[in-house]
Amino acid sequence: MSAGGIHAAVFQSAGSFEHDIATTARHDAADETVLAFDFGMRRIGVAVGNTRLRIAHPLTTITAEDNRSRMQAIAALVQEWQPARFIVGHPALGTGEEHPLMPTLKRFGQRLRARFGIPVEPVDETLSSWDASRRMTAAGTPARQQRGRLDAVAACVILESWF
Repeated sequence: MSAGGIHAAVFQSAGSFEHDIATTARHDAADETVLAFDFGMRRIGVAVGNTRLRIAHPLTTITAEDNRSRMQAIAALVQEWQPARFIVGHPALGTGEEHPLMPTLKRFGQRLRARFGIPVEPVDETLSSWDASRRMTAAGTPARQQRGRLDAVAACVILESWF
């Protein structure tokens, strides 16, 4: 069987879903750098990724407490990475009610959009910190040593879910 025949067989067995087609079309439209945020009141985890490669990397954790300092740290990242869009994790309660952090998250997204003129997309971040901790534990980092990188890895999980 030719390589083309094998390739076709793989695609036929995988099936096709409208969501997958829409997602593929959206992410393949351009080769863009994306910054993702796992927003918290004390820390903001940041990850970077590329829409063509669909690979996310934990970048940093912003620990500044005031909004001005946070935005300055983000401005330095924007300067360095030149992102085409921001992805911001939004928590869900599963009850249909709005999470208590949502008003703050919405303001954070509005500030990003207003200051940098870059589109902001919300993504469900449910269990992203748990998944990040699980990944770090599997990689050999004990829970007590995860604190400094956990938020950045959670931002990476959020970005991967957007990809």
